[in-house]
Amino acid sequence: WYITPDNNYTERMVKLFVIGRKNWMFSDILRGAYSSSAMYSLIQTVVANGLNAYWYLKYIFIKLPYAQTEDDLRALLPMNVTEEQLAEFMRDTL
Repeated sequence: WYITPDNNYTERMVKLFVIGRKNWMFSDILRGAYSSSAMYSLIQTVVANGLNAYWYLKYIFIKLPYAQTEDDLRALLPMNVTEEQLAEFMRDTL
């Protein structure tokens, strides 16, 4: 880890949220707003963990129905999925 004298990274991450905020103003239903925020949070966590968001979502949507325990669910969190797992999944899927 190293610390930079600026906060450009943080500002770029916040900018994405600010741009999306205008789109979220049109969430008429509270459930829709919660769902949108959950997906946004998940995708940003995936990106922060250095994973490809498309392949990660495809991976968990296929694996999720087979998760039976809390440990199975934890294994699907972005910080617990490796690039190697996604690469293997991509090879098997294509």
